[in-house]
Amino acid sequence: MLVILSAGIAPGLALLSYFYLRDEYDAEPVALVFKAFLFGVIITFPIMFLQYVLDVEGFVTSNFSTAYLSSGFLEEFFKWFILIVVIYQHVHFDEPYDGIIYGASVSLGFATVENILYLVANGVEYAFGRALLPVSSHALFGVLMGYYLGKAKFSPEEGKVKWMIMSISLPIILHGTYNYIFLSEKNWVYFMIPFMFFLWWLGLKKVKQAHRLSEHHYKSKMIKDPVRHSG
Repeated sequence: MLVILSAGIAPGLALLSYFYLRDEYDAEPVALVFKAFLFGVIITFPIMFLQYVLDVEGFVTSNFSTAYLSSGFLEEFFKWFILIVVIYQHVHFDEPYDGIIYGASVSLGFATVENILYLVANGVEYAFGRALLPVSSHALFGVLMGYYLGKAKFSPEEGKVKWMIMSISLPIILHGTYNYIFLSEKNWVYFMIPFMFFLWWLGLKKVKQAHRLSEHHYKSKMIKDPVRHSG
């Protein structure tokens, strides 16, 4: 059991550490990052219950509805809701890149529990494949969600709604597509490999863009208050 727990937890912690350590300015409080991760853990169980209800009640009757409604919409909406309620207005969400850290934290909390449950049911031999696909994809959905939430928080009022919509809609679409490939394609691996390359490319591109936004944000603060931010 210890081996399964270690294999289930390690990928999520490794990915979270990667995105956390790429923060180039004020490091986020570890306690708040862990709190976001823990909320991701907690929401796993109501999500699984609702997915069960949707299945039993016949609301998901096709691969499309399973992928985009039961998985994509339900899972990403809960993550987004937690970020809005717990993190978005928090005083430590004070630069655009922070959204990526907290988005990845919530997503990886969910992905870690899901991963452990899968390995308990199916065996530790699936750990490597799970780390490469479901765990990393959840991390990247969280990165994209957090990037656009960071854009929304630090954009002028007229742009906030657009970025807020992007923060929920893009992860739902990408998550649904990921699941649809698994469910619908007989030779899914030929579709999944390019999709994952695209997802990593897009996620890392947003990381770089978030760094530039944070740099601009701090330069603006320096101009407004050079004494306070002079070190």
